[in-house]
Amino acid sequence: MPNSAGSPQRSNRGPAAGPENRRALIAAAREVYAEAGLSAPFSQVAKRAGVGQGSLYRHFPDRTALALAVFEENIAELEAFAADAEHTIEDLLDLVADQAVVSTAFIELLSARFEDPRVLQLGTRYRDVVATLVGRQREAAGEASDIDIDDVLVATEMLAFAISRSAPENRTDAAARARRILQNAFRPVASSV
Repeated sequence: MPNSAGSPQRSNRGPAAGPENRRALIAAAREVYAEAGLSAPFSQVAKRAGVGQGSLYRHFPDRTALALAVFEENIAELEAFAADAEHTIEDLLDLVADQAVVSTAFIELLSARFEDPRVLQLGTRYRDVVATLVGRQREAAGEASDIDIDDVLVATEMLAFAISRSAPENRTDAAARARRILQNAFRPVASSV
């Protein structure tokens, strides 16, 4: 049954609801901050998730903790993605663009905390994803490949930055434009061997 804010009202199931509440809070945060940016009240996340503020603060004491959880999910998705031998760097750029379109507020928040050990750890995991894809592409192209891990990291940073600096209604278009610019840079080259 919905509450007065229009969010579904959940019955209190105690600690057993912890993992479900956490997932609901992360999903709600993606929506709230994609719509309103960082100016959205933190309490709006709890309302959208249909949980109490106590549950929000138990899981995420502040916006940074919530942003880290969102990016943890994003990185886990990218790691699973990179494990598929069919995926290329071009495919990675598409997925990063899709993630960035709905994570712009979190990109802004975490880019200001780039020296935070938790942010650095996510960065290391992302670099490993890129290294996997670059290694695979180099192996397939042989000597024809001059792709570098740092080039891909800079490209994805530029892509995310271009999207995050666009007005909400222009983000999808900004992602498409940035992708077109980067499209040829990382296209696999057929091996001459």
